[in-house]
Amino acid sequence: MTTIAVAKKGGRIALAADRLTTFGDTRLAAHYEANAKIFRVRDTWIGIAGSSAHHQVIEHAFRKVQNPQFDGKAQIFDTMVRLHPLLKEHFFLNPKEEEDDPYESSQYVMLMANPGGIYGVYSYREVFAFERFWAIGSGRAFALGAMHASWSRARSGVDLARAGVAAGCEFDKSSAGPIVLHSVKAHK
Repeated sequence: MTTIAVAKKGGRIALAADRLTTFGDTRLAAHYEANAKIFRVRDTWIGIAGSSAHHQVIEHAFRKVQNPQFDGKAQIFDTMVRLHPLLKEHFFLNPKEEEDDPYESSQYVMLMANPGGIYGVYSYREVFAFERFWAIGSGRAFALGAMHASWSRARSGVDLARAGVAAGCEFDKSSAGPIVLHSVKAHK
């Protein structure tokens, strides 16, 4: 799957990802495919885990969302609610997971980083604002452990996000470098 990590420390906010794409047992390394797993909408970097189709579909779908906002949990939630019907109508999203699910699924997991903070968005459009760091994908446990262990000595969110994805690349069979990292200066 992937390792994507987001972190905030020392006035820097960073989002990092590995570059491996997998299809079942097939590995598509970075030198075969240009998928960086991270894209930008306005001042927000977005990393997506899950189906390899998500990156292209969601990047294009955001272009159809009128005035997307990412300045906090409420605005992100509103943007994601407006994105969901576009995914269904224009990109043929299958929103079904389990019969007893409380809501239709958007089928993605993503992390966001912008000058205002670091956020996670999950398949029912629920939004989390993180204070220090977080990770998604199959390498998330390794990334979270590395970022937790690095917290006291890391100087910035850049150091933390890089350490998290590096741990995912080292130990998760579905993650591999090179690491792609984007950072922004945090608002005071």
